[in-house]
Amino acid sequence: MPYSTCSPALLRWGRARGWGWHFISAIIFRGTPSMDFIFGTLATDDLKLVHHRANRRGIQHRYQLDPRDPHPGDPITLKVQVGPDVAVDHVACYYTLDGSQPAGSRGQASNGQVVLLHPVQTVWETLIWGYVTHYEATLPPQPAGTIVRYKIGAWQEGQPEIFGDWPNVTATAEKAASAFFAGQPLPEDFRPGNPAVGDTFAFHVDNLSAPDWAKDAIIYQIFVDRFYPGDGKDWLQTEDLYGICGGTLWGILDKLDYITELGVNCLWLSPTWVSDSHHGYDATDYDHVEPRLGGDEAMHALVEAAHQRGIRILLDLACNHISNEHPIFVDAASSPNSPYREWFTFDDSEAGYRTFFGVPTMPQVDLSHPPARQWMIDIATYWLREYQVDGYRLDYANGPVPDFWSDFRSACKQVNPDCFMFGEVIDAPDVLHSYIGRLDGCLDFHLSDAIRRTYGWQTWSEADLKRFAEHHLSYFPADYLMPTFLDSHDMDRFLFIAKGDVEMLRRAAEVQMSLRGMPIVYYGTEVGLSQATSLHEGMGFHISRTPMLWGDDQNADLLAHYKRLIRERKARQVK
Repeated sequence: MPYSTCSPALLRWGRARGWGWHFISAIIFRGTPSMDFIFGTLATDDLKLVHHRANRRGIQHRYQLDPRDPHPGDPITLKVQVGPDVAVDHVACYYTLDGSQPAGSRGQASNGQVVLLHPVQTVWETLIWGYVTHYEATLPPQPAGTIVRYKIGAWQEGQPEIFGDWPNVTATAEKAASAFFAGQPLPEDFRPGNPAVGDTFAFHVDNLSAPDWAKDAIIYQIFVDRFYPGDGKDWLQTEDLYGICGGTLWGILDKLDYITELGVNCLWLSPTWVSDSHHGYDATDYDHVEPRLGGDEAMHALVEAAHQRGIRILLDLACNHISNEHPIFVDAASSPNSPYREWFTFDDSEAGYRTFFGVPTMPQVDLSHPPARQWMIDIATYWLREYQVDGYRLDYANGPVPDFWSDFRSACKQVNPDCFMFGEVIDAPDVLHSYIGRLDGCLDFHLSDAIRRTYGWQTWSEADLKRFAEHHLSYFPADYLMPTFLDSHDMDRFLFIAKGDVEMLRRAAEVQMSLRGMPIVYYGTEVGLSQATSLHEGMGFHISRTPMLWGDDQNADLLAHYKRLIRERKARQVK
């Protein structure tokens, strides 16, 4: 895949702008069907190979459970694979049934119980040029409400015990991608983390499921700062898309007639917590709504008015990271004795602490630390309870530690069993599969990519799309909800990549509305909103966040087309 190298100076400049390598990497690519850069750490064949090899080295579990989402009374088969690079005679699962942290060593549990796994199959893996051995064990059925928390250990007589997952596949892929985007050789073998620690996994034995209303949802994604300032108000400015344009929650309230007539029944709002940025993914206060967006009063008013119209409200929550100006992080960074010091991972990196893709303004929260975990869960349950929101789109859901989402989902469902939570997990389908039982679903980046290739870039045929969609949809259970989309705030708008061809957009929308997954319409797509240039031309993600078109600037025919498609989808759902 042709690319130009990305200099360290460009990386530092982009990161200073708060972009991170997701955007910086987009500058690298020129003139290929993968311009969308949807799958960052899997963008090239070489990066896919790094990912594949890492997933078959060391001790890997990665939520290989059968069934994926255990119900009361189900025996659970737990699977582990051991790569050719580690010498192992024994594999054990240390587990607890009361939610506490499991502990043990060399097959002896010091907290909880232990079960030994047995080898069931050894297979040759050409791409790592070695044999991988698969181990299994069966955990006994458990009653409803049980929290099974567990760790995987493996050892050879006379050698230290290694705990999985090790090496960490996500960290390995990110390291390789960072090297690639910087024009450096890919690491042959990267082993982050301490093999004597490993991950903690968890699943809750329950009958939880996605709410029925979500299965019929038609979601409208609104980037709040870019939608509408409010009746009688003008935009603050519209030239600097990296700055504040002036959209508000009051403005959304004023446009509920428009939203209702469009036919959508669920709003996904970009982050509305206190933040200095236009995007809000770097919150400085999770207790209140950003004042320039309308503050707490506007959120209460919008939720109440939307609910009266049968419209649900989803908030966009980043659990993985916060702003470096958040008081908790400021306190943690100012003193080694801070009570919040363990909420973050301070290290010898350039920033001095673990961050969201190297962006120093977004420190990563260590959600393995119990007080930090409870704080984040309390935030989610507070907004469900006090503001009556209907759920969350979960930003960068593959960032938090493996057992976090099981606890998060269970706590949220206790407050509102009807809430809906889906994750942003940009990874291979088998990884998305591992979130079954931990989330209600995940955004379907793969179908988005397929539709954009077919009708946007026009590098796939409709037969290619049909064949892919059939295989893809059959891979996931129908009750694992995967919303589809044509574009979003993190990619070029569909009409832009289709070079303004409205007919291609119409056809893409027809396909999207016919698919099983709940459709998401990114604000403005339904009226022909595009953008001036590509984010690949060095402008950044914000270039696809142009202010909404209103009045005569809208494409009325396209809007009518969307309204018809939504009506027809609703009619099919009723049947």
